[in-house]
Amino acid sequence: MMTPAFLSVALLLLVLLPGTPARKDSPESDLAESFLAESISAESNSAEILSAESISAESISAESNSDESISAESISAESNSDESISAEVKPTPNCVTPFSILVSNSVTNAPNKTYSTCVVYRGILLGGMRRLQETNKGFRFTYTEDPNYGPYLQSVNGLKGSTKDRTYWELLVEKANETISLNVGIGCYIPIQNDQIILNFKEY
Repeated sequence: MMTPAFLSVALLLLVLLPGTPARKDSPESDLAESFLAESISAESNSAEILSAESISAESISAESNSDESISAESISAESNSDESISAEVKPTPNCVTPFSILVSNSVTNAPNKTYSTCVVYRGILLGGMRRLQETNKGFRFTYTEDPNYGPYLQSVNGLKGSTKDRTYWELLVEKANETISLNVGIGCYIPIQNDQIILNFKEY
């Protein structure tokens, strides 16, 4: 598009040219046409440069927005990950009584496994086992609810007691180098500090 300055220059050239309008083959005509062509070319190049700069600015803006989006998604993913970990392992206030759980198998003589957990003041064994299951993926257990005796340990780490095979999980506690059979279930026994609870898979 011709600017007002360009039109002024063109008109000035026409006014200053002497006599009749210059012929197409005259030097003045050639000079005017050359000046006109150079001006149009300069304006075209200027427009192309501005267009290129605009495209470059838009590309930079798009890349910036993309980077910000990726960064926001990464932060969101990390945040969600942190929330998942927090939801899986929640520290319990006043968990003041530490003890250990030893899983043994007198039927197959599989290697023993020992775990550490804790209960709140006067907390029951079942609470410590639940806490251990929530914080250690290597420990799993299930139980059934007996209407007369409360929770009854059914399986540990996928190994389940069976009336057909005459197997069950025996509850023991080691105190002062003495192993004692518990006369209550996991819902009634209250561990004391540094107890070692033994969950022993055995036959009857």
